[in-house]
Amino acid sequence: MMFRRYFLTALVGLVTCLAHGPSSASAGEQDPKIFVAHLADQAMETMTAKGLSDQDRASRFRALFTSEVDLPEIAKLVLARHWRTATPEQQQEFVKSFEDIVVLTWSTRFKDYGGDLRHSVVNVSRDEDRVLVDSKVERQSQQPIALQWRLKQSDAGLRVVDLVVEGSSMVITYRAEYASVIQSNGGKVEGLLAAMRTKLAELKAGSATKAN
Repeated sequence: MMFRRYFLTALVGLVTCLAHGPSSASAGEQDPKIFVAHLADQAMETMTAKGLSDQDRASRFRALFTSEVDLPEIAKLVLARHWRTATPEQQQEFVKSFEDIVVLTWSTRFKDYGGDLRHSVVNVSRDEDRVLVDSKVERQSQQPIALQWRLKQSDAGLRVVDLVVEGSSMVITYRAEYASVIQSNGGKVEGLLAAMRTKLAELKAGSATKAN
């Protein structure tokens, strides 16, 4: 149960780091099953890779983060109505801070885990302008973990815009967390950005301490 709880939490945190699909393929050539299978394999490999320094692991995560994920779309979905009230400068800072927090939080979380994870795609469907790919992660002696990858078709190909882990949406989870912070700061986006700056400073200080 301990593994299951941490793994579920990690998948929610890692959604924006997971997409590393075949970018050379055009939008019309990409198969959702192949896209998800490939990006999941890359994510599992990064999560469990041995012998990497914390810096190298973080670099790999950042590369995954900025690859095939529609980060601006996710940012808009997470901030919801607050995205419209934020200034362009605040929007830009939120996207960058969100990226940094995810990378620094999750890049080393699973470095000591050596389990045998198996991922498989089980179904593909559509919901309006979204491609929904259902899959599962299996581990010996554990119940399978159900995932639903929500993809958006763009001119550049498929892009991840959300991941639902056993009914828990990454977008909704972050939206609720950040909306609470904004509300506690008088409804101002600047209050959230200040909290994110503090969080980043703590994460960077923690990484520096471990490196020494």
